[in-house]
Amino acid sequence: MSRCSSRNPLPRNLLIGPLIAALFAMLGAPPARSEEGGGTLLLRHGAAAPVEAPRLAADAAIAVSGPTARATITQAFRNTTAEWVEGTYLFPLPEDAAVDAMRLVVGDRVIVADIRERQAARRDYEAARAEGKAAALTEQQRPNLFTNAVANIGPGETVLVQIQYQQGVRRSGDTYSLRLPTVAGPRYSPAPPAVMPAADGPHDPGTMPDPVPDRHAIAAPVLDPARHAPVNPLTLSIDLKAGFALGAVSSATHAITVEAPSESERRIALRDGATAADRDFELTWTPAPGAGPAVGLFRERADGTDAVLAVVTPPVTAIPAAPMPRDVIFVIDNSGSMGGTSIRQAKASLLVGLDRLRPGDRFNVIRFDDTMETVFPDLVAADENRLAEAKRFVAGLEARGGTEMLAPLQAALRDADPEETGRVRQVVFLTDGAIGDEARIFSAIAEGRGRTRLFMVGIGSAPNGHLMRHAAELGRGTFTQISTADQVADRMRDLLVKLESPVVTDLAATFSEEAEASPAELPDLYRGEPVTVAARMREAKGTLTLTGRIGGRPWRRVLTLDGAQDGAGIGKVWARARIGEAETARITGRMTPEAADAAILRLALAHGLTTRLTSLVAIDATPRRPAGARLARTDLPLNLPAGWDFAALFGQDLPPAPAAIPPGRRAGLDPAELVPAASRAIALPQTGTESGIRLMLGAALLGLALLAWSRGRRVAR
Repeated sequence: MSRCSSRNPLPRNLLIGPLIAALFAMLGAPPARSEEGGGTLLLRHGAAAPVEAPRLAADAAIAVSGPTARATITQAFRNTTAEWVEGTYLFPLPEDAAVDAMRLVVGDRVIVADIRERQAARRDYEAARAEGKAAALTEQQRPNLFTNAVANIGPGETVLVQIQYQQGVRRSGDTYSLRLPTVAGPRYSPAPPAVMPAADGPHDPGTMPDPVPDRHAIAAPVLDPARHAPVNPLTLSIDLKAGFALGAVSSATHAITVEAPSESERRIALRDGATAADRDFELTWTPAPGAGPAVGLFRERADGTDAVLAVVTPPVTAIPAAPMPRDVIFVIDNSGSMGGTSIRQAKASLLVGLDRLRPGDRFNVIRFDDTMETVFPDLVAADENRLAEAKRFVAGLEARGGTEMLAPLQAALRDADPEETGRVRQVVFLTDGAIGDEARIFSAIAEGRGRTRLFMVGIGSAPNGHLMRHAAELGRGTFTQISTADQVADRMRDLLVKLESPVVTDLAATFSEEAEASPAELPDLYRGEPVTVAARMREAKGTLTLTGRIGGRPWRRVLTLDGAQDGAGIGKVWARARIGEAETARITGRMTPEAADAAILRLALAHGLTTRLTSLVAIDATPRRPAGARLARTDLPLNLPAGWDFAALFGQDLPPAPAAIPPGRRAGLDPAELVPAASRAIALPQTGTESGIRLMLGAALLGLALLAWSRGRRVAR
């Protein structure tokens, strides 16, 4: 059962007064009920009458402790209407986020969510919604894409939904990084095939499997930035405790402020306060010279077992004097979602890749939208004339159409000489990954990779990190993200150096004591790439031995586990990694669907994690919506990711209804669901506005909240 409290002191990260004060300042005072054209944004839900969209603001507080991070995301839903409302919001999280907690705050009541099997959680939520109870449901649609549904928000009321998750910190060479996605980009969902292969016999098109059966769950209304100001303002703060003396701390995506309480700590915030949720936030940091650890070994004791996390960077070796010639296939996405700055970044990145080819290399270029085209019929020598022809082809690309990724991926992986040993075969795939059929892509990679190494390059402000990173892991390559134009040269150079560098192969991790380790099979590594191993064992003792070959020479490293430092959240990181492995085993056929689902469900329930099979649900005990009162249902709109071109994505003219969306546009997304009532939806705080009044309102609300809290304590005594 969900746990409810209205008297106990709140946790430190759930102080209602300050949160409501800050979020109300962003949302602004409730406007008067306005007619169409009077300052609101109206949404249709099915055949129902248009309803004014609830307002949303979010706050992210992230605490980094060495190799892990704990994030608290607080979303404030504001109902500015005179009706009772249910709001549904689609939002992204990091692809490795272990979501394990949710709270619903209504007035002075805090309802703590339980983890339940997905279908049971959905049934309980729908029953509470029908009974007029306050309720919230957090469901995973993809490992990096979630939905929140909040039922029975009263007229003029603001409710808070607070989600918490654990994740690992990324490391590449001496650079550590943390990403927070803030907007879910529209995803292309291919329709079921109109014709099945002849070998399968006749089929009724109506019975063919849908490649994206949950297409409606991953779609949301999208605002045209030419007609609407940004919505869903976000504030962000990070408490960074690196565990070593810090050098540079920076963000290439957002302007930040950085305070330094000590040589190993930093406090980071957005320089401008609230910002529009329209791009991923990225923070990077490096150690001070000579301060970076060669080995990171951490452990956490919980429930009678130890969770261990080891991060080791193999030594850098020189590139061999006579590197092996390469066959490189560049694949570039020129679909509609790549419109605007994304296509320019992708073209610039591909041109950098072409310039790095050496005599003796062979190459080809494939472009795709909802069609595909190759520059040459087959691989060609990287000579001056062929390279010039390829560059002219790339320069003429424009963004248009849908994102049919499967066919070009299969074409790039197709190997005419799979037994070839004298050449290295590599695929460099440039895309934003804005698709809904990830499972088909993963299956194709697992079935067709052979000796090919797949290198994914994420383009733009909000790429699909789950697709990009997992595709690279399955393809035994790496994932590089290019968020801004000024990152193209440096990040492509770093990637291409990895492609040219010797691979760390035959990696293996052996514990001297019994342990459940993840990953079960270690991937190939490239220059500067760390080995990360998570394990659970009865007691962290004995040794962990890592072995492999670098440039054909043996490499070995022995770690003593009883010297591990204390870490936080490592058990959650291990469980999330094991769940990811089970999902991969199901997709690639190494586990039956039944066995994989059983393993996932067992891990999720044991560790309280939200997965494909489990959800978090919070339900208040007392009905609050009056009997017979209408409940209006709306899907909250999202911003278009920064740099995307709305016209290239949806077409110049908005379609009148979902059925009128032509094949080239994104299935499941209907801009006509947005009924513009003004040129502005939610105004962000700006200079010269009502900020003083709003701050006074926030202070008053803070005082009222503290008064209610102190009275609650006296009653509790």
